Amino acid sequence: MTNPVDPVDHARTTRPHAGETVKNARNLPALVVVGVAVVLFVACLAAFATGHPQPAALLAGLSAVGLVLGLGWLGIEHRRVRRIEDRWYDEHPGEIRQPPNS
Repeated sequence: MTNPVDPVDHARTTRPHAGETVKNARNLPALVVVGVAVVLFVACLAAFATGHPQPAALLAGLSAVGLVLGLGWLGIEHRRVRRIEDRWYDEHPGEIRQPPNS
């Protein structure tokens, strides 16, 4: 039986982190923030291309902040998942540790 808090599927995969970013629901806000940051970056490029440097600089700053926040969130969440996985392997010493793909 799997633990509902443990986002790693130990029983059915040999690559425990495959699809972790999409499967783990705690990543969704970070993915949205990164998506918005990408859209802001495209808008920044369009504003620079059309000769609007002040709004472009604002959009560039917002895009950078969003990208840093979103990627930081994903990194923190990935470390949380790795800690849960390490704890699971500590509780199940007979299991063979699969090499992470991340």
